[in-house]
Amino acid sequence: MEKATFGAGCFWGVEAAFRNLRGVISTSVGYMGGHFENPCYLDVLSRITGHAEVVQVEYDPSVVSYSELLNLFWSIHDPTSLNRQGADRGEQYRSVIFWHSAEQEKAARRSKDQLAQTGQYDKPIVTQIQPASSYWLATEEHQQYFEKKRSSVETHQVSFAPSRNL
Repeated sequence: MEKATFGAGCFWGVEAAFRNLRGVISTSVGYMGGHFENPCYLDVLSRITGHAEVVQVEYDPSVVSYSELLNLFWSIHDPTSLNRQGADRGEQYRSVIFWHSAEQEKAARRSKDQLAQTGQYDKPIVTQIQPASSYWLATEEHQQYFEKKRSSVETHQVSFAPSRNL
């Protein structure tokens, strides 16, 4: 099993997308990339910690490749939107890939470069690519949120429609 960590806006919708991918063993949501020990949701929301909301994915590379995870990551958010996804604003909603190995770093950079070269977007891709750091697990109420709150899903719009150059 291997691990991958992505930030692409509100972690609820990002986690739901990855949980549906064949080869993903487990997911959890939490915080990474900040300077504050053991932050809670309200700490991160207040924008004082520097953390991003992230989903950590445990996957079987014999079933799903890291490249396939990257393809899903790019497809579920707008990588040209700085510190914002849909109505959610703040650095905690930034587009970021946290790599866990040199191979992941190389694949992430190559994937970002390839996407930029397609001309698919009107604006530059602002996704950060950083080494994984301390991962702080969000509280249980945030884990698999959409599965627990099915009736709330319709009220929480997750924007997966980036502005594209068609």
